[in-house]
Amino acid sequence: MKKEVAVKELEFGVYVSELDRPWTETPFLFQGFVLNDEKQLETLKQYCKKVTIDLEKGPDLEDVIRLKRSPAGAAGKQESVLASIKSKVRYEEQASVDAELPLARAAQGKTQAVLKDMFNTVKAGKALDAPRVKEAVTNMTDSVVRNPDAMLLLAKLKEKGEHTLDRAVGVSIYMIAFGRFLQLPRDQLDLLGMLGLLQDVGKTRVPEDVLNKESTLSKAELAVCRSHVDHSVDILKETPGLPAELPALAALHHERYDGSGYPKGLKGVQIGLFGSIAGLVDCFDALTHPRPYGEALAPSNALNMLYGWRDTQFDRPLVEQFIQCIGIFPVGALVEMNSGEIGIVIAQNLVRRLQPRVMVVLDVKGNRLNPQLILDLSREPKMNPETPYRIKRTLEKGSVAIDPSEFFI
Repeated sequence: MKKEVAVKELEFGVYVSELDRPWTETPFLFQGFVLNDEKQLETLKQYCKKVTIDLEKGPDLEDVIRLKRSPAGAAGKQESVLASIKSKVRYEEQASVDAELPLARAAQGKTQAVLKDMFNTVKAGKALDAPRVKEAVTNMTDSVVRNPDAMLLLAKLKEKGEHTLDRAVGVSIYMIAFGRFLQLPRDQLDLLGMLGLLQDVGKTRVPEDVLNKESTLSKAELAVCRSHVDHSVDILKETPGLPAELPALAALHHERYDGSGYPKGLKGVQIGLFGSIAGLVDCFDALTHPRPYGEALAPSNALNMLYGWRDTQFDRPLVEQFIQCIGIFPVGALVEMNSGEIGIVIAQNLVRRLQPRVMVVLDVKGNRLNPQLILDLSREPKMNPETPYRIKRTLEKGSVAIDPSEFFI
């Protein structure tokens, strides 16, 4: 969702996605940034009269203003939602990513089919098939428990088809994987997976021309778009067989730590652990998923943005744990090696975060490798007798002429 505002009305914390002139005519190095200092603001005032802000990458201007004017102000220092975790389960890796990948692919495909049927059912005014939804989520959770990397790889790469469906599956997978990382009990992983899959089901009752609008939303259109939260709650309440707490949890994924979210403007621990996880993961997935009006960010860039929103948009310790979970070089990320070759991160190394497992798919000239080269960077493979391979940087999706999904999906 995008909104056009005058530069003189801007507040810190919003995400500037477009200018009223070409980016190349300004000193800004990147096309899109979080407004967080006076230098940025002064540069905008010098070059622009209006800008467009992205409401999926940052708060609405009106929410920031409302929060500043409220007597309580920002959420302030308070107990982290992580303190609510009372019992933990230690999960061991039960399968390699190679062995788990076919099972993960089957589980994801089944969920995709169930979700498509479910959305069509809701659009027809019928009730959801709760047992089918539960079974689909259970299959994904089983896979994540055995080895999260396989499912996370598919979640990152499966970005074709209907946007709403892909995002629902991806959010569900990330929420299950994050819950596993936090060592939550198995039944809570299933609940997180179901929440991620269904919290946006209310979008089926929002006109598609509003959801997919590429230009700026009017105030009325923004209200219609935000109504999907209430629609989701209503649909889940009308569905027998779902966990009793699910509708209330689905109402929380757009609330924010500092109270700038919606629909109720809840703050901090009022949002709870599951609501906070849902909001954080939904935001990360929105940043890294292609949308009608914006390109996807590289996962590392999205994590940097989340890190900058600690104590404002999101609970600080929760953000830090999520970054630990996803990793510096997330599974599915396109990376450039120090050799100039291009690869895809296919597995994490939880002990050595800078040394994941990489599939090299393009040589230094951009030609496809067949067969591909698999590098376990923790074993320090050499690009030449003296120099070990390492990752130079992550790349934005679309920056190289290759579709990573063709190697796995």
